Amino acid sequence: MPNREFYEVDVPIHDSTDPTLRGLHVFTGVADSPAAALRRAHEVYDAALAAQRAGLELPGRQADSWGASGLRPGWQMEWTAAKAGPWHNPLSCTPSGFAL
Repeated sequence: MPNREFYEVDVPIHDSTDPTLRGLHVFTGVADSPAAALRRAHEVYDAALAAQRAGLELPGRQADSWGASGLRPGWQMEWTAAKAGPWHNPLSCTPSGFAL
């Protein structure tokens, strides 16, 4: 059985009308590798974007915790610059990333 853990995928974004406006879209969920995490992040983004364009409600979180929300119209995802790795709790007080 593959080792499944919580991953974070950070995707740089920019405003298509003003590329100097930049940001980061963060996806999180369960995967068994960074490559699988990147694939799932892209899948849930594509599904959310299709729903948004069709005027439908965004799909929400999937069973494996992946989901996409907060999509910004006019902002472009830079998938070739995306980085995937184990998720680290930003609210943690410990250097290892685990909350007390």
